[in-house]
Amino acid sequence: MPERLAEMLLDLWTPLIILWITLPPCIYMAPMNQSHVLMSGSPLELNSLGEEQRILNRSKRGWVWNQMFVLEEFSGPEPILVGRLHTDLDPGSKKIKYILSGDGAGTIFQINDVTGDIHAIKRLDREEKAEYTLTAQAVDWETSKPLEPPSEFIIKVQDINDNAPEFLNGPYHATVPEMSILGTSVTNVTATDADDPVYGNSAKLVYSILEGQPYFSIEPETAIIKTALPNMDREAKEEYLVVIQAKDMGGHSGGLSGTTTLTVTLTDVNDNPPKFAQSLYHFSVPEDVVLGTAIGRVKANDQDIGENAQSSYDIIDGDGTALFEITSDAQAQDGIIRLRKPLDFETKKSYTLKVEAANVHIDPRFSGRGPFKDTATVKIVVEDADEPPVFSSPTYLLEVHENAALNSVIGQVTARDPDITSSPIRFSIDRHTDLERQFNINADDGKITLATPLDRELSVWHNITIIATEIRNHSQISRVPVAIKVLDVNDNAPEFASEYEAFLCENGKPGQVIQTVSAMDKDDPKNGHYFLYSLLPEMVNNPNFTIKKNEDNSLSILAKHNGFNRQKQEVYLLPIIISDSGNPPLSSTSTLTIRVCGCSNDGVVQSCNVEAYVLPIGLSMGALIAILACIILLLVIVVLFVTLRRHKNEPLIIKDDEDVRENIIRYDDEGGGEEDTEAFDIATLQNPDGINGFLPRWGLPIQWWEERNPIQTCLFSRSRIPRSLLFIFFHKDTKINCITQWTT
Repeated sequence: MPERLAEMLLDLWTPLIILWITLPPCIYMAPMNQSHVLMSGSPLELNSLGEEQRILNRSKRGWVWNQMFVLEEFSGPEPILVGRLHTDLDPGSKKIKYILSGDGAGTIFQINDVTGDIHAIKRLDREEKAEYTLTAQAVDWETSKPLEPPSEFIIKVQDINDNAPEFLNGPYHATVPEMSILGTSVTNVTATDADDPVYGNSAKLVYSILEGQPYFSIEPETAIIKTALPNMDREAKEEYLVVIQAKDMGGHSGGLSGTTTLTVTLTDVNDNPPKFAQSLYHFSVPEDVVLGTAIGRVKANDQDIGENAQSSYDIIDGDGTALFEITSDAQAQDGIIRLRKPLDFETKKSYTLKVEAANVHIDPRFSGRGPFKDTATVKIVVEDADEPPVFSSPTYLLEVHENAALNSVIGQVTARDPDITSSPIRFSIDRHTDLERQFNINADDGKITLATPLDRELSVWHNITIIATEIRNHSQISRVPVAIKVLDVNDNAPEFASEYEAFLCENGKPGQVIQTVSAMDKDDPKNGHYFLYSLLPEMVNNPNFTIKKNEDNSLSILAKHNGFNRQKQEVYLLPIIISDSGNPPLSSTSTLTIRVCGCSNDGVVQSCNVEAYVLPIGLSMGALIAILACIILLLVIVVLFVTLRRHKNEPLIIKDDEDVRENIIRYDDEGGGEEDTEAFDIATLQNPDGINGFLPRWGLPIQWWEERNPIQTCLFSRSRIPRSLLFIFFHKDTKINCITQWTT
């Protein structure tokens, strides 16, 4: 037994020893956290190797390390130990100093520069930062020289389930058609968890419904919400509130959860037919109601909404289908009954209609529920009213010849009172439509007579309005338009369409058309105008001209011979008789003036004046122009010569006794009033050109002239007529002041 026990102990300790040899030399544990040791091989040992071995073998890093981990949200009385740095160059003599740099070095993480222990001095949150990258280095304590190259390592923050799921887009709203089948998808929701989805089940969510059953269900993993009941009716309940929960840790106990709400609204479908509120409607209407007036409204209720509740209304039967119509009001969803044709209480006192309301938009899925329409009966009672007179025709057209005799009857209008009492009617003409009072009407029988003569050429149509008034009730009146057409009679003779003047060339040829004329007639015969042209009986054998009727109802005048001469006769007058085709025919005589002119070889008229013929034979137009130019030139030379001669005769030196520029004569004598006014002609002062006729004779004494013409005394010259004369007169009370100025 002892041997057997010894073998068992040997078998037990052998693997433990081998495991202890292969594991890192030192492992430390910190409270609530795993610690890590980073070690290195001794570079001193590397230095003791042979040169050949250093060439053949790769130099190893000084640091041997693994990732470090630290739990988030750890809060204890002491800083948490994250791990330890160590190098095999450290013999324990405290000559090596450890340095830490990188993310959070000195603020979040601190290192013991002697032992290499790394502590977290702050509370960490993985959701804020999941890992930190730092750099470790061992230096000489005294010289601070690096003993080895720096090495990077990562401290990862391990996640804990410290965040509940959240619905970031909630609360939710969704719609689903009513009457949907079981399992119809409504919508899907999404919750988020800030925890690490890779580490553990902290972010694994499971969805469930807390409120809203049994109407809706949810897929636990996809969060798709579906209907759990078929044929939900909007008319019974339109809106549902569903409370949805998302729980992490896979839905297990201990997990965190978040909730949101979903409001589901059932949308309408056309699953209900229209229904009239009552099966029988009663309306009454006066017989004189205006066409198009709304008589009444009928309404078929529909539990649906929107376009699913729209209904169209029609009259499908009854004895008033021709008199009434029904239209649909899209806003009020009812039918409006209107009058199409006039009513007559005396003819029919009531009508019965059958109206139908039918849905406009029908859903074929629900067609099996029956017809989506309904019918109702409408009774309309016609009420009696005092109606105005009614003419036998809505308009009248009368015709009268323009030569109709005065007071002759040209037509008649008739009207009656449609009421049972049948009041007598009185007729009159609206004088606003007959301002010239050309027509009259018999107030009792409505006969229209002619009051003034008519002239079709002045006005073809006359439009008047006839008024019919009830004698028993003057407020009941009716009006009717009457159009009177004036018929034509042949009372106007034809005449030339315009004033014609023909020109005949002296060198014209026989048979040449001199002028084409046309005639006009103010009358308007039914078959159109047709004119006959002829010469006066005494001019039938005219030796100079003849006439020819054209197909277009015009007339051409032709020359019978050539050799017309302006010196012998310059103008010819040709009287022409124009007759129409009326009954009886009328005619008039129009005279055509034919002037003989000189023409060029191609027939262009050049001159029609006989004075041109007194020129010498053979004198051309160019020669005549040259002669006139010479005469004008000679006249200009003579005028220039006379002007120069006059300036040459004037003296260049002015005598001293004549070098007086101004003479002022003042008269202080009182005027004689009207005697002064009559003593001279005021027109002389207003017309400077006439002054010379009133100048005094030279040599007369000034005093003699003043006594007879006190104002004109200022106008005379001393020794000769001045070249420039300025007059200024001042009439002030009875004083007369005069200033005269001579310039040489």
